[in-house]
Amino acid sequence: MSIDRRSFHRALIASVALGTSVGSSLARGAAGGSLIFTSTNSASGNELLIFGSDAGGTLALRGRLMTQGLGSGAGLGSQGAVTLSGDGRTLFVVNAGSHTLSSFVIRGDAIGLVGVVDSGGLSPISVSEHEGLVYVLNAGGSGNVAGFRNLRGMLSPVPGSVQPLSAAGGTGPAQVSIGTEGDVLVVTEKNTNRLTSYMLGPDGSASAPIVTPSAGLTPFGFTFNRRNQLLVSEAQAGGANASSLSSYRFDPGAPATPLPVSRAVPTGQTAACWAVVTPNGRFVYTANAGSGSVSQFNIDRLGGAVLVNGVAGSTGANSGPVDMAIASHGRSLQVLAGRVQTIFVFEIASDGTLAPAGSVAGLPVGSVGLAAV
Repeated sequence: MSIDRRSFHRALIASVALGTSVGSSLARGAAGGSLIFTSTNSASGNELLIFGSDAGGTLALRGRLMTQGLGSGAGLGSQGAVTLSGDGRTLFVVNAGSHTLSSFVIRGDAIGLVGVVDSGGLSPISVSEHEGLVYVLNAGGSGNVAGFRNLRGMLSPVPGSVQPLSAAGGTGPAQVSIGTEGDVLVVTEKNTNRLTSYMLGPDGSASAPIVTPSAGLTPFGFTFNRRNQLLVSEAQAGGANASSLSSYRFDPGAPATPLPVSRAVPTGQTAACWAVVTPNGRFVYTANAGSGSVSQFNIDRLGGAVLVNGVAGSTGANSGPVDMAIASHGRSLQVLAGRVQTIFVFEIASDGTLAPAGSVAGLPVGSVGLAAV
């Protein structure tokens, strides 16, 4: 379904009435000056949750909006269930239970739902955006990727964008993302230990899948830095203190084939499943679900990864840190700890080290996805 302009204005009015208007003063508040978004993933009605800090720096829920879709009611085993567009004006949320994708537009001090579209497959779990091109990863059935064009939050399917994964079912996909240069799409597959990639045409269409063995077992979350280098966390089948991070580059002669740079650099932690990079591309962090920790890596110009600190940040024993986000200003890292239903915030120093900067508890069980602006 879609929502017309008149409905959008009604949504904004409703947002203000419900306290979901978010002003510039709030966006410049404490804890790195971020607004934080996640989703409830409720099977009875998915919601977007909006968090911010008050004048005293306390992080708190500022509003909630229905996505007009259904969640799965449980974790999705993915990264990227909630994603901001590169310009920070559109927010995308997957609805795994209703096989749809919702889009919200942020205008000034208000946010409103503007569209809900079929995801182009079953059980969407991850979404990515680059300069108006949106791709969603569907994990259900045989699994596939599907592309859309974004026009102020209104999504339209891209012809030739629906493509399969490396096999017809059973791949255990975790994330989809468009590269920094907009010419490659990558999917991690946990069960097959593969990176499945696609060349993207000028019209946004995707090539047939290109399959590359992962440098480490159980590739999960990943991120691209500004040099279009690919940084992938590896859970290593959940082995105790065995998780790792690998980095890849792309060659002009094979622009959609990841070429290893650093292979499976150990974190010394358990179940590194999510990865994010700072805007300057220098520091990468993994969330280690089995250790309750965040690891810090430094990345050199060629894409080489070096572990700096296996426990750069802690969310506590048995907290299960999963999704992460870094605000566009690069001064704060947000971590969603699923087992304790808490978002932790860390300040990022100039050398990439982390310092605790607040938290907010009481999230619904099953909440997934994290984005910050």
